[in-house]
Amino acid sequence: MEVKVVKVNSANASATAKISAQAIEQKENKILRTLAKDARIDGFRKGKVPPSVLRARYGDKVKSDAEQEAVKELYDAAVKELELDKSSVVGEPVFSKFDRKDDGIDVEFKISLKPEVKLEGYEECIPEFKTPSVTKKEIEERVNSLVKTTAPLKAIATKRGLKNGDFAVIDFEGFINDTAFEGGKAENHTLEIGSKSFIEGFEESLIGLKAGGSKDINVTFPENYSNKELAGKEAVFKVKLHEIKEKDIPEELDEEFLKKFLPNEEKPTKELLEEKIKEQIKREEISKLYSEELKPKFVEAIVKKFTFDLPDNIVEQEIDIHFRNAFVDIAKEELEEYKKDPEKVKAKRESFRSDAKDSVRLTFIVSELAILNNISVTDQEVAQMLYYEALQYGQDPKAHFENYKKQGVLPAIKMAMIEDKLFQALFDRADKGKK
Repeated sequence: MEVKVVKVNSANASATAKISAQAIEQKENKILRTLAKDARIDGFRKGKVPPSVLRARYGDKVKSDAEQEAVKELYDAAVKELELDKSSVVGEPVFSKFDRKDDGIDVEFKISLKPEVKLEGYEECIPEFKTPSVTKKEIEERVNSLVKTTAPLKAIATKRGLKNGDFAVIDFEGFINDTAFEGGKAENHTLEIGSKSFIEGFEESLIGLKAGGSKDINVTFPENYSNKELAGKEAVFKVKLHEIKEKDIPEELDEEFLKKFLPNEEKPTKELLEEKIKEQIKREEISKLYSEELKPKFVEAIVKKFTFDLPDNIVEQEIDIHFRNAFVDIAKEELEEYKKDPEKVKAKRESFRSDAKDSVRLTFIVSELAILNNISVTDQEVAQMLYYEALQYGQDPKAHFENYKKQGVLPAIKMAMIEDKLFQALFDRADKGKK
């Protein structure tokens, strides 16, 4: 079984070979002998089933296994012929020919290889940027917002009407056509007026009502309301206002109040809180700058600057991903047009080639940059990230992780995390280099 290998370029090779009928037969006999040791067929003792009987029952499976074993040997021989380690091969071989004939099988396949990526001068691709500054006004606004959010509620001293920003303690019950509906009733519910947490018109209609007062409120549920049984319907809510509360915001931030925000500080001060807030705002602004401006510019520059051979198999896989994604939200009428026109389908798929190449090139660039900068992400870090993601969306963390694992996207998630970590490190270093 000889194989001829031609290296097309640094990232691709093609192989041709002939698997003789004799080689296939030898492998079939070997598989049958192994199968005979444990086969149980009525009328024969264990280990005494004749090969002809086994071949009659399992012939197709045996033949398929023999061919797969022969192909694996061909693949191993091709990689050896290239004088490469298997770690240099990426993806699976793609067969362009697998012709069964009387004297054997004619085979042709392509092998994709890791490209050689040299990134000298990559730092030049990092865009110039100005480090965000934080104003006193931004710090004051954040501190005031923080204080307001955490301040306790207190009942108002006067008998004024309800206004925006107040907290109303209410009983309410909703009716459609004079019939109460499920989920439309609550007692002693605290509602912030102006929060828009209730359907449009509800909170606004309560403004001016005084404690002890009652009111019927007419509203219409939105057409896209989550409860389909209520969507688009008119309803009446009977509301009783028990009490009006407001935030008890301290005039001065004493040590006890500051401890809420600086629990690890022995002597918390407003100045220290403002410094922490300043750091937090700066981190947020830098993160926004990195993700929305620097990263896109850096990616565009580095993909344009460094060109190298790309593994065809990986590029084709990436094109398929782009192509499939393009049809996720496509209109039914347009989809029918594509079904009737194979050439249009082919042209559509081909339109993604340039973007797919850039995406694959970026993957290899990021991988090489991560090595150069000692950036890595452990499986534990991936699991931890998915754990917090699940909690954020109110999902079971274990089921959330297993779902991603089942889809086979954990490597892609890890790569995305490496990319974020890498770019963060590069931009941070560039920022420090300016000081």
